[in-house]
Amino acid sequence: MTTPVSNLRINGDRLWDSLMDMAKIGPGVAGGNNRQTLTDEDGEGRALFQQWCEAAGCSMGLDQMGNMFARREGSDPDALPVYVGSHLDTQPTGGKYDGVLGVLGGLEILRTLNDMDIKTKHPIVATNWTNEEGTRYAPAMLASGVFGGVHTQEWAYNRVDAEGKKFGDELARIGWRGEEQVGARKMHAFFELHIEQGPILEAEGKDIGVVTHGQGLSWTEVTITGRDSHTGSTPMPMRKNAGLGMAKVLELVDQIAWSHAPHAVGAAGHIDVYPNSRNVIPGKVVFTVDFRSPDLSVIEDMEARLKVGAAKICEDMGLSITFEKTGGFDPVTFDETCVTAVRNAAERMGYSHMNLISGAGHDACWINGVAPTAMVMCPCVDGLSHNEAEDISKEWATAGADVLMQAVVETAEIVE
Repeated sequence: MTTPVSNLRINGDRLWDSLMDMAKIGPGVAGGNNRQTLTDEDGEGRALFQQWCEAAGCSMGLDQMGNMFARREGSDPDALPVYVGSHLDTQPTGGKYDGVLGVLGGLEILRTLNDMDIKTKHPIVATNWTNEEGTRYAPAMLASGVFGGVHTQEWAYNRVDAEGKKFGDELARIGWRGEEQVGARKMHAFFELHIEQGPILEAEGKDIGVVTHGQGLSWTEVTITGRDSHTGSTPMPMRKNAGLGMAKVLELVDQIAWSHAPHAVGAAGHIDVYPNSRNVIPGKVVFTVDFRSPDLSVIEDMEARLKVGAAKICEDMGLSITFEKTGGFDPVTFDETCVTAVRNAAERMGYSHMNLISGAGHDACWINGVAPTAMVMCPCVDGLSHNEAEDISKEWATAGADVLMQAVVETAEIVE
């Protein structure tokens, strides 16, 4: 395998300009983006990405989940491609970099190789995965999950949003449903660049996160049912307060996560209270407990302790409780060879780096099941993400894309 020349670097100004141009599509109300999956804005962002890829001499493939594949040919027609990418869809109040940096970083690799007239043995394919965020259509990483054989396409097509619109129908409506069979492509390797979405790299003063593992995730939807009653006229001993039951369960969630410190985490981010009136004691609450850890046995322990402990809390309060697992995936160990390529690239280029466990789910987590995979991370300010105030520097973006490019090109093999 040929090692790339040490001066192989992307055009940081061009990458940054592309990020800013993409951010003009689906602007948020506070400086970020609202480009949710399968909206008109998503379609517009896809069209711009395709335009840029075709201008770089790439052919564009499109599968039946709307996954986009921009291919730069290699010298060996029989060599499996090296894939690189992430996602263009955002949260309703998303930032300009989450996912987008990985897609446009992939495009920048293709542009830089063109600039330097460098040929690779393996084709390189810049990829945009559909519906990574999962905010409009649950679960997250939906299309990469179908690609990786985790979900069926029929099941994915029948996911509905808050308005009852089906994923498959909306994909067709915006014009980005391809004919290619999902998962038919075979990969030599896959690399994904992403902002950290956490505070560790910035706090440690490191340029690059070499992602060795991805945390496993467990989502359990909890429903506690009590009795609606007047807040002023119902005596304290006669109340069946579902809201109070939830508060006690959430305290339990926090205790469970702390018991597995430092790598386990737990909280509830999605909470619905009924009837949600100022002078009515809540008769029903529905909330989703999110547990994460890089150790599957820890996740299983947290799930079990939640069910036993929460059931006891509700029994003592005269409340009923049900549990439904609504999402999750096992912890991921990324490919050692691909991880080493990332680490070596950072060292060659003089960027400070550290091993990192990804606290969030990414498309790479599903693709890791069907191809050798690794991730590169760069810092983000205060670790803030899924927020319009999400921010990175041009230098961080450039460093991440530099390391990504050398790892990808080393794996794709330069042709002398």
